[in-house]
Amino acid sequence: MAGAPRSSLLRRLGFRRVRGSARSVLLVCSPGGHLQQLLALEPAWDGLHTSWVTLPGADVEHLLEGRAVDLAHGPTNRDLGMLVRNLPLAWRIIRARDPDAILSTGAGVCVPFFWVGRLLGRRCVYVESLTRLDSASLSAKLIYPFASESFVQWPGARLRRRHRYAGSVLS
Repeated sequence: MAGAPRSSLLRRLGFRRVRGSARSVLLVCSPGGHLQQLLALEPAWDGLHTSWVTLPGADVEHLLEGRAVDLAHGPTNRDLGMLVRNLPLAWRIIRARDPDAILSTGAGVCVPFFWVGRLLGRRCVYVESLTRLDSASLSAKLIYPFASESFVQWPGARLRRRHRYAGSVLS
């Protein structure tokens, strides 16, 4: 019984372990090509409750119209200040949306969401950009230890030992 109050507190804070298949997924990506690639993965998350996190952009307004979208602070490219600014935002969104999994195709906006997501026990799946053949992106390097699964989109692009090839999203 001594552990019950602590586990209850941890659950209220958002800590939990995901077991079984996901029912809801938080889709996190930057606008542009990363957004296009994540939309191309729709068969993977079709039928699940989804919500999105991205940065403001004209393509975001058009392509994600009518969907649950939270906007992060940007630009995030190699900007430590925006990374720090997006950490509490990631905590609030993950707690509010309560996803079973977080799926991302990059870029910088996904880093705080993977860090917080893993801390809270969520499954985090990363798909490296189609343009990466020889070296991992900075985002991939920062989230690699926190990703439950990592995928590459080229058969020979084994950027890290755990990256797996399962096909290209745009082929």
